[in-house]
Amino acid sequence: MSAGDLSNFPFFAANLAAWGERPALLFPGGRTVSYRDLAERVDRRASHWRGERGLVMLEADLSEHAIVAYLAALKAGHVIAIQGPGTPDRTFLEPEFCYRRCDGRWRTERSAGSKTQLHPDLAVLLSTSGSTGHGKCVRLSAANIQSNAHSIADYLGLKASDRSCLILPFHYSYGLSVLNAHLSAGASLYAPGSSILDDGFLDGLAESRSTNLSGVPYSYDLLEKVGFREREFPDLRFMTVAGGRLASEKVRLYNEHLTARGASFFVMYGQTEATARMAYVPPDRLRGREDLIGIAIPGGSLSIENDGGQLVTGTDMPGELVYRGPNVMMGYASSRADLARGCEFAELRTGDLATKDADGFFRIIGRMKRISKIAGLRIAHDSLEVTLERRGVTAAVVGDDSCVHAFYVGTRDRDEIRGMLAAASGLTFLQVEASRVDALPRLASGKIDYEALRKAMKGDIGSTAGEDGIEALFNQVFCTKKVRPGDSFLSLGGDSLRFVQLSIGLEKLLGDVPEAWEKMSVAELAPLGQRETKGRRIATDLLIRALAILLVVLHHETLWPIPGGSAAMVILAGFGLARFQRGVLLSGAVLRFLRPLTQILVPYYLIVAAYALVWGEVPWASVFLVGNFGFADPERHSMVPYLYWFIEAYCQMLVVFAGLFAVPSVRRAAALRPYAFGMALLAAALLARLALPLVVEMGNRQIFTLPWIFYLAVIGWCAAIASTTLERGVLMLAGAGIFLFFGLYEGVWIGTKIKYLLQIAVLAALLFLPHVRMPQWSAKLILPVSAAGFHIYILHRFAPELLLLPVQPLVSSTVYSLFSIVGGIALGMAAWSGQRRLMKLWAQLTDGGVGLADWQSRLAGQLPSVRPLLAIGPQEENQVQRQ
Repeated sequence: MSAGDLSNFPFFAANLAAWGERPALLFPGGRTVSYRDLAERVDRRASHWRGERGLVMLEADLSEHAIVAYLAALKAGHVIAIQGPGTPDRTFLEPEFCYRRCDGRWRTERSAGSKTQLHPDLAVLLSTSGSTGHGKCVRLSAANIQSNAHSIADYLGLKASDRSCLILPFHYSYGLSVLNAHLSAGASLYAPGSSILDDGFLDGLAESRSTNLSGVPYSYDLLEKVGFREREFPDLRFMTVAGGRLASEKVRLYNEHLTARGASFFVMYGQTEATARMAYVPPDRLRGREDLIGIAIPGGSLSIENDGGQLVTGTDMPGELVYRGPNVMMGYASSRADLARGCEFAELRTGDLATKDADGFFRIIGRMKRISKIAGLRIAHDSLEVTLERRGVTAAVVGDDSCVHAFYVGTRDRDEIRGMLAAASGLTFLQVEASRVDALPRLASGKIDYEALRKAMKGDIGSTAGEDGIEALFNQVFCTKKVRPGDSFLSLGGDSLRFVQLSIGLEKLLGDVPEAWEKMSVAELAPLGQRETKGRRIATDLLIRALAILLVVLHHETLWPIPGGSAAMVILAGFGLARFQRGVLLSGAVLRFLRPLTQILVPYYLIVAAYALVWGEVPWASVFLVGNFGFADPERHSMVPYLYWFIEAYCQMLVVFAGLFAVPSVRRAAALRPYAFGMALLAAALLARLALPLVVEMGNRQIFTLPWIFYLAVIGWCAAIASTTLERGVLMLAGAGIFLFFGLYEGVWIGTKIKYLLQIAVLAALLFLPHVRMPQWSAKLILPVSAAGFHIYILHRFAPELLLLPVQPLVSSTVYSLFSIVGGIALGMAAWSGQRRLMKLWAQLTDGGVGLADWQSRLAGQLPSVRPLLAIGPQEENQVQRQ
């Protein structure tokens, strides 16, 4: 089937325009996209994906761009694989197109794809519900999608006048079902673009006049935190819950709350393998059945079967829950070749142990599948066995909700097997174990005796550290690196999570953990190795700076959920200002403080000019350094790509500091009580961060604004001026509290949590670890990267988006990403090296042959504010040399 043939694709995706001017999508502030407008945008996007039918990989977020792309792929006749933002592995299915957001822009990446044909019925690929083990997707047909959408719309009673508040990501089958069901009924969807915990969420929900809200159990925990039941939503007609078991007490609570207001509460059950929904409890029969999953959805049927596949007809008799219906998937896909296969499932054996009561309502009582749930991940033991088998290892995997354990046959190294398990499952070495056996125990039937292995597992867990000592413990925590005797926690790039894990292990091995153990090498900690390692001491902020810029480059290329580099850079900016510029500010020499901005703005404006020449339009917002304010857009050529928000925010930050210290009373306060002044400034900056969303609604764009990040710079400022143990301790407590609040309370995306938790480690290092000792070779790598950080930051995206484009069709996307990362760093370092050479030449020309060191010494007083950004200044280089 060629692209454009709509006969086998969901009707609602092909007939959006039929709903005319009815609202389809609504956004905060009242902006509305009608069905007619949506259809036109879908047609335009579909036109970009013309050609033979292929696979579109979409990294979906809750944005109109992602929704349009999803519908456009279906409209164009392609198969679409929907993944979450930052999903690392998008290559195993060999897509022809990859559509994702990068640096604030949506980009289509094309590849040669595969010669393997796609089955004509295939429409959508979804990752299995949080399961890990090896790459696997659920294959869904157009009929699956269409039938499930209509079934859901049927039992919910959806009408064109309905409106859903869309808070669930639609790369998750539950969220996708909400989108599909409403579009199939001509209803509308309100996308708040924020978390339930964000200020103004409830106000937006009320103003949107949404008639329904769907959530997972965790969503209802968040609704309780923000006082949902204390507010009135007169337009709300019903709410739904699925994606896990909501406690019976909370089901009863919300059922009574909604019933009292003339609304309904739907408790539902489903799996991705059934496109989304399989069962629901009719709201009028929910009372007294709060712990049940209910009855089959319209068009489907549920039954219970025993181990022999025989139907269980009695009441309250356990067996495996089996579902049949038109929404049952075609099958699984682990490779591109699987996409040519037809339907392989007539029924879905859910793997859940269930019973049925006398009224025909079903209850889940347990799990039949061999699965561990660790750190929020569903780890399928069978999947891990398949992964090991593909690597030539015969093994049986067992586990519980704290660890998975592989018993394997052969001569492979145990740590090699553990590495395979960790890579396949996403766990750390502390959560995986392996044991070599001569033969796997088997039952009389010839099947593996997993019960015997589970008993054996209990005797092996926890023995590794005691047997293998300090080096083995370090290898466990830093499982992706080969630890050497000269390595330390700091030189290995430890973070806050590893700090806790390693300290616990050291306590078990050593009893009392030595003070400042994180700076001691493995050889210093090991009982037989008390020698001090030879190496080089460097300032911790230089190491953080290098790691931060590397993190930024990696995040911009891969979009994995590992942000935090830019936040660390802002902290370092404030830290450097206090270390090198406080004297200038206290003297009131504002112009001298701002003069070094030319070192930043000259290359920045060269980049702005280049974009202006290519576009034929001047990005005025970037010219005036206000592109991060949210009113401009790179797609309209009114500003350069979002990547350069940091430059704009940094310049604005310097202007704010200059304005503050231009006031004599401020200078006096900062001079007399520097720490108290810094903490007061932190309180003011934190208030601005919390107040910004209340004053200006900018959605995700607010993360680029100065009020959003200024408090980070002030934390860095305070870290530099805290001089006593008490001052450092108070700041550490305050900073940790702030980061935990934003990361764990406000943050709902794993990347947000990592971003803020990472800053706790950054702050701790700045406060308590002024220097780091590392091997000479590693210092020689880290210091140049740290010095070239500014150049890497402003230039690294030119590598994949310009210089390496001729290579892209010749290599895989993984190799191209690797080239992009290395090329971006190399480009920045080359520019830094070139600038150093130009500076040397300029010094010789202007100073009559004066040497570079003398010239830098003369210029040192004029360049201090460049140092806090990313580059190493002369004073810091001299400090490193002396150390």
